[in-house]
Amino acid sequence: MTGAAQTPDPPSPPNSPAPRGGVLCRALAVGRLLGGRTWHAAREEACRAGRALRAVARGPGRERDLVVQSLKAAGAALLAWVVAKIWLGDPMALMAPWVALVMVQATVFSSLLRAGQQCAAIFAGTLLASAAQALTGDTLTSLALSLPVLMLLANWSRFGDQGVYGATTAVFTLATGSVSAASVGHRLGQTVLGAVIGLAVNAFVLPPIHLRDVRENLAAVAREAGDLLYAVAGGLRDGDWDEGTAAEWSRGSARLEHRLETLHSARRWSRESLRLTDGPLRALRRPPAPVPPETEDDRWSRVTGHVRALTRTLAVAADENRAPAAPDPGVLRTYAGLLELIAGACHAEGARLRGEHPADPGAGPDGGRAEEERRALHRRLQDGLREHAGRAAAPVTVLGSLLLQAESLWAETVPGAASGVPVPGTAPRTPAE
Repeated sequence: MTGAAQTPDPPSPPNSPAPRGGVLCRALAVGRLLGGRTWHAAREEACRAGRALRAVARGPGRERDLVVQSLKAAGAALLAWVVAKIWLGDPMALMAPWVALVMVQATVFSSLLRAGQQCAAIFAGTLLASAAQALTGDTLTSLALSLPVLMLLANWSRFGDQGVYGATTAVFTLATGSVSAASVGHRLGQTVLGAVIGLAVNAFVLPPIHLRDVRENLAAVAREAGDLLYAVAGGLRDGDWDEGTAAEWSRGSARLEHRLETLHSARRWSRESLRLTDGPLRALRRPPAPVPPETEDDRWSRVTGHVRALTRTLAVAADENRAPAAPDPGVLRTYAGLLELIAGACHAEGARLRGEHPADPGAGPDGGRAEEERRALHRRLQDGLREHAGRAAAPVTVLGSLLLQAESLWAETVPGAASGVPVPGTAPRTPAE
């Protein structure tokens, strides 16, 4: 009928299949999405690899240490293969290079410990599998008897992470069918040979001494503490901080504590790397600089604790549901100036730990201007504390706690401040100050 309105197509039932073109379009969209994510992940990995290569070429560091350790492990395996295959004429030189490859560890002490654990695991797997084969005469039965016992032994703490090699050695022993006394003795001898070669290569070819990580992590703790204090000072000076900002500062102090844990781990590695490397071994690879004393770790642990307490006090003051209230903005601006001085002292200490020097020594903690300005700010804050005490008790509590943490931070970050030794370039403090 001419001019009549066309009736629209009825809607598809809820459970009816989607049009073929729609499914194809969605599949293509999902494919593009997954492909984009894969490409992004591959690009990120390529960037990380590029940064690692640049770090290796730039100078000594963690990346170069990993390259040296990898090349040493490969060289130890090749040397063990040459000794076992060519010099000793072993037609199946497997155990010696296998063991030598995993003997090159991050420290000489860990290599020695790993050698004992792996040799014990391989000995247990070889002897138990050979005994089971000799008793039963059947490979499947021997595996059923030996593998459960060896996997239980793999969980024994004395084996460390080497216990699983007992089970893999048993499988290898039974798969090759070589369970005679001569073949067992030969395999155990190759294990000892590979362990000796791996230990020798790790100990006498650029013995690993990890001292750089301690210095780098100490400098990072100082730098990050200064960054956080600068951020807190900026927020207090501008007056635009609230509960969310204080929570972010608290998260920053938590990250600083995590960095401190990394420092403690680096210290343990440094201490272990110095074991068994005294005397002649130390002469083969002298560290570029002595490691900072452990008292530095204690000092920056205290600094981290004071920063944590400072940010917690500010978080409490920013919470409207808590009784303590923040001091007046003018007093907080003065306090921000004090925090900036402490942050500069932290950055100067970080530069000192890295072997650098501040751009302006006269303005740093080793110069006179910083100490003089700190005294002036301290006097102004004391005046503000007395003024607040005459009005309300809540701001006094917050300001007193903040001032205590700032004084403790200054005493820890400025050399000689905690012991009362005058900072170079400053006049001695009088009792009135």
